[in-house]
Amino acid sequence: MRSEMALMTPDNVDAEERNEFYRSALTVMSKSDVRFMVGGTYAFERYTGIARKTKDIDVFVASRDCRRVLHLLGGAGYGVEMTDPSWLAKAFHHRHLLDIVFNSGNGACPVDDEWFEHAPDAEVLGVRVKLCPVEETIWQKAFIMERERFDGHDITHLILFCGRGLDWERLLWRFGASWEVLLSHLILFQFTYPGESDIVPRWVMRTLVSRLGGLEGATEQIERLCRGTLLSRYQYVSDIQEGDYRDAKLIEAKVEAA
Repeated sequence: MRSEMALMTPDNVDAEERNEFYRSALTVMSKSDVRFMVGGTYAFERYTGIARKTKDIDVFVASRDCRRVLHLLGGAGYGVEMTDPSWLAKAFHHRHLLDIVFNSGNGACPVDDEWFEHAPDAEVLGVRVKLCPVEETIWQKAFIMERERFDGHDITHLILFCGRGLDWERLLWRFGASWEVLLSHLILFQFTYPGESDIVPRWVMRTLVSRLGGLEGATEQIERLCRGTLLSRYQYVSDIQEGDYRDAKLIEAKVEAA
């Protein structure tokens, strides 16, 4: 009797309604020719075995396909919106949300063909899908350093469980000129799990640490530059508006546009 009563609790009913929405939305997309990947909590659990409650599901698509996905889901009867034309759209059913991600909030991690080339197959809620690759997941999460959210613990766990199989060369390539961000997370990983430091190849640490020495004498090129806006949307606004620092986020956007 207790188990039957548990099945009727509001939380369980809500969870089933939420999962049915996700299952239906994933099915609609999987029957189309639009490429997509599942990320967020669902992918994190598959990679690490760590289960967490979630109020939404993250679907990753190329920017060119975002409006097509909105059209598909809107045609299926769900509410849709372009939340931020630079990186995020949403679909919703009652209070349940599906995030449609095509970049990162800082604009530095666009979903491109490389994501799909390395995306593993999986099954989510009974639907065959692709998962966001571990390397791209680490790359995107590495820049999330808000006061209310820091994804560094996700990165340490991804390295812990997947580090020995990571494509480290591709990961370094992904970070590019933002390699210091990767180095900072690798140092935190070694601090967190000192007995597992061999998971990170020695050549990776040597490569990144050697770059620190190369920064000496380069201050002229980076004077009055603030790259904090790539890590937080709000915490470095005063540096730009009142401190006369150049916003690296805007500078990078101009370079990409050119």
